[in-house]
Formats: sequence, structure tokens, C-alpha cells
Amino acid sequence: APAAPAPASAGTSAPGKRSTGPLRPVNPFMVQDPKQKARRLARALISDMLVYHPEKRQQGIRNGTLPQLFKDEIEKSWQEYIEQVGAELAQSTPFWTEALNEILAGGHKLF
Repeated sequence: APAAPAPASAGTSAPGKRSTGPLRPVNPFMVQDPKQKARRLARALISDMLVYHPEKRQQGIRNGTLPQLFKDEIEKSWQEYIEQVGAELAQSTPFWTEALNEILAGGHKLF
């Protein structure tokens, strides 16, 4: 396999300046788009609620009380989500609400 390009030495340009073009990651699969990461994390956190509380979810869907029943779990997971992706990204993207509606609410727009 070809060797990865050697990193540019720190002394070749002024701090904060790039020489030519955008920096390219050595392995593009190791770099995640922050929005992709946020979407995946939202879905994982909401999916965990189903794994740990399947009966509670069924009861909430049946009785129309899903948002109230999962209030504490949603709040706890939302805080984890913000810690992981940052408040700005969490609040400016629809990923959290989409995951709640698609996964927890089974495709219904309850959140």
C-alpha cells in the first residue's frame, strides 16, 4: 500500500495560514461530518430509550402520552446530546426532533 503523505512541518508557514488549498485528511473515513455525527447520535440516544423502556413506549403510544411518559429520559438524553455535539449544532438542526418522531413515536409527529 502506498505510504500516507508526511505531515507538513509546523515551521513552513506562519501560524494560522495555509499554503495551498484546503487541508486533506490522511484517511477520509476517519473524519466525520459533524452533522452526520449529530444525526447518528440523536438516533442512537433515542433508540436506547426503546431498548430500555419498550413497555413504557407501547403504553405511551396506546394512551397518547408518549411525550409526558418519556419527559425525564428525553431531557437526560438531550443534555447528553448537547454535551456531545454542542448547543449550537443541537439547536440549529432537526435531528433530535426527527429521531424522537421517527424512532420513539414510530413515525408520528408527536414532538
